[in-house]
Amino acid sequence: MEAFLISTGIVALAEMGDKTQLLSLVLAARFRKPWPIVWGILVATLANHALAGGLGTWVTSVVGPTVLRWGLGLSFLAMAAWMLVPDQLDDDDADVTPKFGVFGTTAIAFFLAEMGDKTQIATVMLAAEYQSWLWVVAGTTLGMMLANVPVVWFGERITRLVPLTWVHRLSAAVFVVLGLLVLFGSEAPQTHGKPQGAATEVVTPSEPASAASN
Repeated sequence: MEAFLISTGIVALAEMGDKTQLLSLVLAARFRKPWPIVWGILVATLANHALAGGLGTWVTSVVGPTVLRWGLGLSFLAMAAWMLVPDQLDDDDADVTPKFGVFGTTAIAFFLAEMGDKTQIATVMLAAEYQSWLWVVAGTTLGMMLANVPVVWFGERITRLVPLTWVHRLSAAVFVVLGLLVLFGSEAPQTHGKPQGAATEVVTPSEPASAASN
């Protein structure tokens, strides 16, 4: 449950002012059909974050605990710095035409825009940190919907009510805390082999009583 709650909160904050949220604004203004857009965002997010979560889970199986700790910790700190950089929607992302209907166009455009985005990278790191694919993907997906659905329904009025600068600073602070906790907040990873210096007990058959008496 911790993985679910933290994933939800982090991604909801990280998505505010993100390029995929800007894409939601563009889609809502262009098509004016909220429900197909919302369902398209949900399907695209589930597909994208399922892949991202799978990658994060796979990383934990091929990387040693020490490397994983430093990699995750530094990645969280780098993400904190990235959160302070304002996002802009590329012209290619904003150029959406309803070739596949509103739902299909939304799903495809949102999936492609999410590739390499902050929230996708965060999903990879969270899945690697908590090693709980289901709860992380469920949490990040919910976080995306919490940030995007109000924008689809109410447009720029939502983004104007929210102080994005402070939201980004809060997100950065959360990533800094996570990074420091990963780096310094737990015990050193245990090796997979036996502890060094451990005595190896050798069981030898007892000597016959006759030999012991000689």
